[in-house]
Amino acid sequence: MTAAPTPYGKLARRGVPLIDGIEKVTGRARYTADLDHADALVGRILRSPVSHGDIVQLDVSKARAIEGVVAIVTGADCAHTYGVLPIAMNEYPLARGRVRYRGEPIAAVAAIDEETAERALGLIELEVKALPAYYTSADARAPGAVLLHDDKPGNLERDVHHTFGDVAQGFAAADLVREEQFSCAEINHAQIEPHASLSEYDPATGRLTVQTVSQVGYYLHLMLAQCLEMDSSRIRVIKPFIGGGFGARVEALNFEIVTALLARAANGKVMMQLTREETFITHRARPQTDIKLKLGMSKTGRFTACELQVVQRGGAYAGYGIITILYAGALLHGIYDIPAVKYDGYRVYANLPPCGAMRGHGGVNTRHAFECLVDRMARELGLDPFAVRRANLLQAPTRTMNDLVVNSYGLSECLDRVEHASGWRARLGKLPPGKGLGMACSHYVSGAAKPIHRTGEPHAVVNLKLDFDGGVTALTGAADIGQGSSTMVAIAVAETLDISLDRIRVISADTAITPKDNGAYSSRITFMVGNAAIDAAKNLKTILVKAAAKKLEANPEDIECGEVFRVGGGDQSSLSFADVVAAALVDEGAITVKGSFTCPPDFHGGKHRGGAVGSTMGFSYAAQVVEVSVDDATGLVTVDKVWVALDCGHAINPLAVEGQVEGSVWMGMGQAMCEETRYLEGLPAHASFLEYRMPTIAESPPIEVQIVETHDPYGPFGAKEASEGALAGFPPALVNAIANALGLDLNEIPVTPDRVMEALTQRRRQARLAKSVKAAS
Repeated sequence: MTAAPTPYGKLARRGVPLIDGIEKVTGRARYTADLDHADALVGRILRSPVSHGDIVQLDVSKARAIEGVVAIVTGADCAHTYGVLPIAMNEYPLARGRVRYRGEPIAAVAAIDEETAERALGLIELEVKALPAYYTSADARAPGAVLLHDDKPGNLERDVHHTFGDVAQGFAAADLVREEQFSCAEINHAQIEPHASLSEYDPATGRLTVQTVSQVGYYLHLMLAQCLEMDSSRIRVIKPFIGGGFGARVEALNFEIVTALLARAANGKVMMQLTREETFITHRARPQTDIKLKLGMSKTGRFTACELQVVQRGGAYAGYGIITILYAGALLHGIYDIPAVKYDGYRVYANLPPCGAMRGHGGVNTRHAFECLVDRMARELGLDPFAVRRANLLQAPTRTMNDLVVNSYGLSECLDRVEHASGWRARLGKLPPGKGLGMACSHYVSGAAKPIHRTGEPHAVVNLKLDFDGGVTALTGAADIGQGSSTMVAIAVAETLDISLDRIRVISADTAITPKDNGAYSSRITFMVGNAAIDAAKNLKTILVKAAAKKLEANPEDIECGEVFRVGGGDQSSLSFADVVAAALVDEGAITVKGSFTCPPDFHGGKHRGGAVGSTMGFSYAAQVVEVSVDDATGLVTVDKVWVALDCGHAINPLAVEGQVEGSVWMGMGQAMCEETRYLEGLPAHASFLEYRMPTIAESPPIEVQIVETHDPYGPFGAKEASEGALAGFPPALVNAIANALGLDLNEIPVTPDRVMEALTQRRRQARLAKSVKAAS
């Protein structure tokens, strides 16, 4: 006999493994590169050897004449730009007329094997007339700099200027005003799976099928139709298993469109597998950022005013750049009560691979600067860092000055949890030499209140199908990229119906089968798709309850739903789930229901320009304490332990929430300690996992996660996002811990040993100079 199904509710509080976990740990999961491509042509891309220049000649005739070369495409084969934002599409899949970064795709080959494809690339004749190249924001903005895009004066993609409250009055009222400058290096997602795409074009039907690594199948679908001038109905986009995203794949990427172009040109199937170097060049990660921050504070620790200037080096094309520079200012709000804020943001074009969205999109670097300066001012005023944060807490529900809505706010409890767990009060200032404690807070959105493409459709739709077998199939366009969104959908359905999780099958991200979903970005899926799944399950529950009531000759209001349907009130009459399904199918056949979720207009943000960015229906909140050891002889920083508490509203799956929080902390640690892209005349010098330094398990400290639940009134079961909110707190907490250990304030991340030693050397030099001046006087 098989065991009776276990209702999900009995497992809810200890969490469940991800429903796709078995495939992953057994090796059965098929990622894009694992798909059957034995009969596929090999795709390869010719990339620009220079950072900036006009294409004078591009001759593919010799390459096309090679036996085994089936198709070659160039910029002449696609006259349309693409991009993620309708107002900022200025990139071609293959360069037309001009190249703007080293490694930009120029032409592509589809051949019978790798050797033939590589040989063909070598025979393509390319001549480029070099133009001045700019690798820093300052150089790109300098007077007389050649424009990367003729319609963008000063090489500015976007400048943003927002003022809320009386900033001058706020600074005048402050007991302490301080200003600092910070620099945050450009970093990369460094997802473990390199990029790959498999496209098949059927000339008989005129249909295109694309299987690829995208987090945003819907947006890719739109761009394929646009760039290939195809009717959308003839395109199918399927997401296989994905080996990490973190924002690397939240926009249509050039190689995906190029592969589709090749497949159509070849009238067949093409597999494009990028090398790790090419994956780094495709980029789309967090931009190098220069920050100037001025903050006013009263002697009791209350903020009086904030002035922030942010300059982001965005790379050669727009991508998500407008959103990123808007987020940098918008996310100053929504975490603390700041009575006056002035923000000036500048997104700058440079001759480097385009930046884009990365976990914690837009808010990480400015949060780092803010939390570091707050700590320094608290120290100067003799205040405890926890006390300063508590002095500036919001009171939910509230609406911020830039019109962001806060309905649930657990930051106070997060502070209490990590302060107690870390032994902050008993241990601060009493650790051995070279050891220190630091803390910081952070937050993030639970999905953007306004979608990128404003079609008027719901933010999320989930379909449920129930048939003779008694299994419930959930169809969702949401992309599970390892964060566990498919498991969340299954839990939402099982919990609402009070049935076993084993009954639920989730099919996701296939545009021919699943309803449209906007994709996996801005931590939107739990809040939006979760609500849609609950709505669909409620609609299915209504049908089942009605069938059970008819069979049991009872009122629908008296029926208790679950693996066994019962009549409440002491009546012993009952039916099994299978019996109820059979009754519901009579005269109807297979049952299909739909659930949807739409963000109400009241949450769409302010009326000021760019006011929609940052708007959300729920913010997560986090506080963390980091303990470090610093070797002042080598500059090596070791993280001994991290305590982190996250307000996620409600942990639908606590096991997954803990894993996501740990991942956030780990990625924050990479940015804070070692991750940094480096270019030599535009050529990536970090283009492998040997050169791109990131933490391994050997450097990963114990991370103690505490879940705070505030039960957001609009979230599914009260839930909010859980995968990004903790990230931005780690870098400042680390820097603040180093300051506690050494009395040394660092304004540049990553905090590599050489930067620590340089700062120590500078301090010793200044001390000797001061001693000499004193002796001379």
